Amino acid sequence: MAQPSITHPTPDRKESFADEKYDEKGDNSVEIAESLKGEVYDDIRDIDMGEDGKERPIVTDIDVATRLISLEDDPTLPAFTFRMWFLGLGLACFGSVLGQIFYFRPQTVFVSQLFIQIIAYILGRVLEELLPGPGNPRENLKMKNTAFWRFMNPGPFNIKEHVAITIFASTAADSALAISIFAADDLFYGIQPNVGVGIFTLIGSQLMGYGLGGIMRSFLVYPTYIVFPNLLPTVQLFDALHRGKKIILQKKRVKFFWIVFIAIFIWEWLPEYIAPTLTGISIFCLANQKSAWFTRIFGGAAGNEGLGAFALSFDWNYVGSGGGSMGALFTPISTQLSLYSGTAICMIAFCACYAMNVWNGAKFPFLSQQLFYLNGTIYQQLRILDDKLMLDPAKLEVEGLPWFASSQVLAKIGANLAIGATITHVVLWYGVDIIEIIKKYRAGESYDPHLTKMKIYPEVPMWWYIAMLLGSFAMAMATMYTGGSGLPWWGLIVSLIIATIFLPFVVTVYAITGFSPNIQNLVQMLGAAMIPGNPQANMYFTLYGFNTLDQARGLIRDLKMGQYTKLPPRVTFAVQSLGAVVGGLLNYVIMKTIISSRRDILLDIQGSNVWSGQQVQTFNSDAISWGALGNILYAPGGRYAIVPFSILIGLAIPVPFWIAHRYFPKIGANFVVTPVLCWTLGYLSVGINSSVFTTFCLAVFSQYYLRRYRPRWFRKYNFLLSAALDGGTQVMVFVFTFAVGGGSGKVTNMPNWALNPTGNPDYCKRLT
Repeated sequence: MAQPSITHPTPDRKESFADEKYDEKGDNSVEIAESLKGEVYDDIRDIDMGEDGKERPIVTDIDVATRLISLEDDPTLPAFTFRMWFLGLGLACFGSVLGQIFYFRPQTVFVSQLFIQIIAYILGRVLEELLPGPGNPRENLKMKNTAFWRFMNPGPFNIKEHVAITIFASTAADSALAISIFAADDLFYGIQPNVGVGIFTLIGSQLMGYGLGGIMRSFLVYPTYIVFPNLLPTVQLFDALHRGKKIILQKKRVKFFWIVFIAIFIWEWLPEYIAPTLTGISIFCLANQKSAWFTRIFGGAAGNEGLGAFALSFDWNYVGSGGGSMGALFTPISTQLSLYSGTAICMIAFCACYAMNVWNGAKFPFLSQQLFYLNGTIYQQLRILDDKLMLDPAKLEVEGLPWFASSQVLAKIGANLAIGATITHVVLWYGVDIIEIIKKYRAGESYDPHLTKMKIYPEVPMWWYIAMLLGSFAMAMATMYTGGSGLPWWGLIVSLIIATIFLPFVVTVYAITGFSPNIQNLVQMLGAAMIPGNPQANMYFTLYGFNTLDQARGLIRDLKMGQYTKLPPRVTFAVQSLGAVVGGLLNYVIMKTIISSRRDILLDIQGSNVWSGQQVQTFNSDAISWGALGNILYAPGGRYAIVPFSILIGLAIPVPFWIAHRYFPKIGANFVVTPVLCWTLGYLSVGINSSVFTTFCLAVFSQYYLRRYRPRWFRKYNFLLSAALDGGTQVMVFVFTFAVGGGSGKVTNMPNWALNPTGNPDYCKRLT
């Protein structure tokens, strides 16, 4: 099957390179693996050559599997070593703390897996030199080669240890969704849950998705077409650091990585601290610094200020995969063209709705995640709730219904359009292929060269995942009642059913296109319909409906990385589970610390350039608008009735493109990723938007020009370049956060000068 992120499978099922490798007797992937002579990073191999004698572009899924990722494996390498456990646990603690700090940043930024990967490698090599054992090159040869010392330092720091540490720590580094509930309760309701209930709620909600994802791994992890484009920089860096070291080219690639890594680490101090104007240079705002409309359209270097049209950003934290971008250097061109086409529509729609005062949008900030009274002041949500935090109709009559900024309404419409489009898109483009894959798996056929290599390792028994699902379900059921969530027992079951139904659709789109559809709005809407007037219950319904799916998606992605790097499945299972538990516990501690010291800033609309409550504000506003007022605001004839109706509209959007491709295959309708196109209707509704134009230019250069016209450079260096840029930036952000950014409790501001003005960094007129 053709790599769907680049070339969609056509309705008439035209065969691709991968299909040719199967004969009429069944699967032939062993022969594929054995036919690949030479290492993947050799200068040139037969498999890389086209009929014209030149290297051909990376096009199909089998190209990705065999030309970008090494098939090399050494089953004798140990994974469960002292180095793995020590660094895995230590970096899990470190990553979870950093991830929770990033949750309260003005732009949605995550701890990059590449950052953890680089730190793990450096520390692993240090322990290789320091720990006694047979692996220490300076160790006395008389050192006994006992099991204990082999556990401490068995040899050179190897790829299996490295991958296990990376998964361990990166699993812990994502802020748990339960934290959003605890933060919202503390900031907006004055509720602080019992510590024990909070901890077990965290553990249960984090592990439930792992059980669900493991059960579905046969068709969401193993197939070749499940690529996960954002894994490619990470996997290529593993290969560069650990494999093919005798190849001269590999040494050049490692040197290239470290040069770029150091250079971006030094550069990022300019846009992040010394010269914030470099985050977004707007020629239009420099020409007119007094126009509010210039700020709305061309601004964007400050949070919630503008749309960033044609701004130039020199801050990789936002241009690369860490900030608002999906990953300029590795997300497929079809996804990115769909993204930026939708972004253009987003800009027009935001401006039109604000200018025409749709939903009274002109009375509120252009970009905001808060709820408002009609006069533009912040809505006091507690005034409409009774002592049990349920909606009080009498109080609502006095306060009136809240309003959203028009940009926020469009963001909700776009998210729901994407949900509907995801279902139809997957059924139309990939439905037949998924069914075929499931049939092959049940027949015991291997259909991926990497999966064939993995058969030497014991698989995780299905009952392990089932036991994890049932155990976390029981934990969730207990804490729901002891914690006063307001969610009935059947609500938990329904939320889990929703996650189960949507998981295959979400993962398929994510794995092929690099875009992950977000069903949070749908879960909140269904929760509001079933449990009306209860914002607390809606938050917990969202936790178990949406977070379960999101955790399952993360597990599936890590299982695929284990398949690419040949990490034994049981090692992956162990480090994922422990990482989720450790991360959740530390998330809770750091959340409490930050809220106690930064409460006023977290409640402010714009926040500061270091701290912001934009994520928890959005989560809380959604809980109130859906949980307490959903049957009023979003009901047929209600103020925002178009929001839930958008799901039905989204179901129809992929159909015209599919029909157009069927009858006019040359027009390129198969390159339109409709869930992305829909979702980007609200793409610019939050945060710093000055990177959009720069990211688009880089995406075209990398995924079109380099991929097509410089395929050799693209294969050898493109993804490694992305890894170096992301990794160096993330290390800098960490150092900056604790050195001068307030992570240690004290903010050291850069003195104002030409590239660090007192107002907006891009010199646009200040709006909020």
